[in-house]
Amino acid sequence: ESVLVMGSGPADKLEECDIAFTDIIGRARERVWIVSPYFVPDTDIRTALFAAKLRGVDVRIMLPNEPDHKLVWLASIAHADAMVEHDIAIYRYQGGFLHQKVVLMDDQIASIGSVNFDNRSFAINFEITMWFTDPQTINDVEAMLLEDFTLCRQVDLEEVRQRSLPARFMSQAARLLSPVL
Repeated sequence: ESVLVMGSGPADKLEECDIAFTDIIGRARERVWIVSPYFVPDTDIRTALFAAKLRGVDVRIMLPNEPDHKLVWLASIAHADAMVEHDIAIYRYQGGFLHQKVVLMDDQIASIGSVNFDNRSFAINFEITMWFTDPQTINDVEAMLLEDFTLCRQVDLEEVRQRSLPARFMSQAARLLSPVL
């Protein structure tokens, strides 16, 4: 078994974690499952997710149902709603606060670490993620996520469309702050 440990921080010349996650999403052919408590993706990540869906990839994003940082949570709702509008599956975890950060791509690679899908993690904070390619770890991560998905409710287009005007306004206003969240 081998693991690649990738650290990142504000002194890095490149936003290596952002690049790595964008690349992994771009390589997906069967599935890309993402779990993050904070989902405020930049343009590159959004584009990679939309392109993956257009390629027929099973794109699933698991997010918390309950916030711990209200402003980030509101921005996350706007980004998640845009995913639903592009036929990307958004799941809201109902089993308590969700704080894991996991990505599973096909049967090829899994990442576990401290990196959220937001600019703060990609460019501001010191973060670490571990990349695994061994089949046993990938199977274990898949089993864990399949179990976690049973504790979720999927957000559908009807829910997005029925969001109240004040709720939409607040989430879109928070989304404007995405680069600094």
